[in-house]
Amino acid sequence: MSSLFLLLLLLLLLFLTPASMLEFRYHSNREMEEYLLQVNASNPEITHLYSIGQSVLGRELWVLALSVRPHSHTVGIPEFKYVANMHGNEVLGRELMLQLVDDLVRGYRNNESWSMQLLNSSRIHILPTMNPDGFDVADTHCQFSQGRGNHNNVDLNRNFPDAFVGLRKQQQLNEDKREAEVRAVMSWLKTESFVLSANLHGGALVANYPYDNSNGGSELMGGASITPDNDVFVHLAKVYSHNHASMYQGNICQDTRPFLDGITNGYQWYPLPGGMQDYNYIWAQCLELTLEVSCCKFPPADQLPVLWTDNRKSLLAFMKQVHLGVKGQVFDGSGVPVQNAVVEVKGRRNLCPFRTDRHGEYYRLLLPGNYSFTVTYPGHEVLTVTLNVPYGPDQFSAMKHDFLLRRIATTTDKTPTNATPTCNHTLQQVGGATIGPTWSGSAVGLSLVAMLRTLID
Repeated sequence: MSSLFLLLLLLLLLFLTPASMLEFRYHSNREMEEYLLQVNASNPEITHLYSIGQSVLGRELWVLALSVRPHSHTVGIPEFKYVANMHGNEVLGRELMLQLVDDLVRGYRNNESWSMQLLNSSRIHILPTMNPDGFDVADTHCQFSQGRGNHNNVDLNRNFPDAFVGLRKQQQLNEDKREAEVRAVMSWLKTESFVLSANLHGGALVANYPYDNSNGGSELMGGASITPDNDVFVHLAKVYSHNHASMYQGNICQDTRPFLDGITNGYQWYPLPGGMQDYNYIWAQCLELTLEVSCCKFPPADQLPVLWTDNRKSLLAFMKQVHLGVKGQVFDGSGVPVQNAVVEVKGRRNLCPFRTDRHGEYYRLLLPGNYSFTVTYPGHEVLTVTLNVPYGPDQFSAMKHDFLLRRIATTTDKTPTNATPTCNHTLQQVGGATIGPTWSGSAVGLSLVAMLRTLID
């Protein structure tokens, strides 16, 4: 009878409590998993917990999606992601992500406008740890601790395909020879059209933007490796640094050089081959920053409340930037959305052209101004349109503009509509990022098991 009562009590707490009280301390991998399961189970209408794969030692790489439509993509709603703990011994990001989950859920439950607007206008994916194996062996030294690499002692931020190394040397993308955690992220990027992203690191206090590498070509300017979207990247980096309590000062950490405005071009800081942010931008059309969020890689636990306060405003402000620029769909001559239509902006010639996804959607993060768009698709006339782009984040929506193409009269209608692009990964035809085990219906039972196990232990 007492066991039944305990089970009923746990069920009651599960559904009446928006999220368990999250303490300011470091959570083990098991504790993090239990927390995510509990949040997902008690908030099924705004959360969706899924795994993108497993680490070398078989630990699930959990992602929590938060949105009013959390289970799958909705046309017109941009996809955003945060990734933390890529280096196992850089740990603050893990706790910031758990606190962010707690903050978003509580804000939504309390009908706070900032949270409701974010969850209504975007789909936010949070991967608290990309390297759980490294975290498990990390020690607490401020700078020089073990656990940076994965279980195979490989630095995951040097293991992605690199456009500047050359695809021939890499045998195209050669995914099967990469680390398990890197393969998981690469597969993840095939399932969702992520628009904006950041990965959180530690050991410095600076917002780092692409490119991280160069082969000495035209991208190299004044010691920096500059992308075609450099103005946008600089803006995004400043959004984070200037909303941070002290990052914008640029000289807080004693062990790193000063950074003007608290930002830096990755290559100008130090060249980095095989980095994740360059891979996101070049192959996945996702603009990503690397955020160094603490001078210490493993800050003392008693500093966590202050560090959360220092970063909270920045984390929220950065997510709003997913609404920069223009979004819409490309339709063929029959009014059908088409995949792999090339959507180019004059003066921004990307190494891999930006293409529409499986929904015929495109997203281009742009600062306010006039831009000339050129849209090309086989069997159709080239379309060029000039758009006046406003600032979208304040309205929680980018400017919406659809392109309707006209068929070329002398051609037939046999042109394939899903030809694989030569550069970008083709998105897999799946409904939402349900790559590995997903936890929606079964999460309640698993959460109860996890909670009971905690009580027993």
